[in-house]
Amino acid sequence: MTATARPAAVGGERIPTGKLAMWWFLASEIMTFGGLLGSFVLFRFAAGGWEDQAAHVNWRIAAVNTLILVTSSWSIVRAHHAVEEGDRLGAARGLLVTVVLGLTFLGIKAFEYRTELAHGFTPWSAPFWSFYYGLTGLHALHVLAGIVANAALCAVAFRGRGWERVGQRVEYAGLYWHFVDVVWIFLFPLVYLS
Repeated sequence: MTATARPAAVGGERIPTGKLAMWWFLASEIMTFGGLLGSFVLFRFAAGGWEDQAAHVNWRIAAVNTLILVTSSWSIVRAHHAVEEGDRLGAARGLLVTVVLGLTFLGIKAFEYRTELAHGFTPWSAPFWSFYYGLTGLHALHVLAGIVANAALCAVAFRGRGWERVGQRVEYAGLYWHFVDVVWIFLFPLVYLS
């Protein structure tokens, strides 16, 4: 038996090891965010009275950020499609758009945090604000990680050298980016609209 990793077989079809690893990683992240979101919902129902605190978050800004993330999911899909078509520069452009939209999301989130903090709403102000900063901050860190991964792939795609070895990683980066998007789809209504 050799020490090399072999792709897992599902229904007779082999799954690349990298893809399987990404799915396992995403499963662990689902547990993390699921636990935090579940705690948020339970605390909110048990404690009550968070409506006055939640009324201070700006759902319009969050709605714009939702549109930005959904659009960035489209651009990463375009990048993956370009990889499948053998269009390295198309993949680079799709990745670049995804990175720019991710940075825009974080810029808007920073503006939102600055506004909340200027009004005296800190993570220690009340339980709602602890959850707000904890959930959205953890999500923002995941967005940042996705930006770094997509920017690295984008740089390789534009440069061209070594692209044949990393083209498949665009799919893995896309899986991660879609996960980040789906988490926000849950965060937006729970934190901003309820």
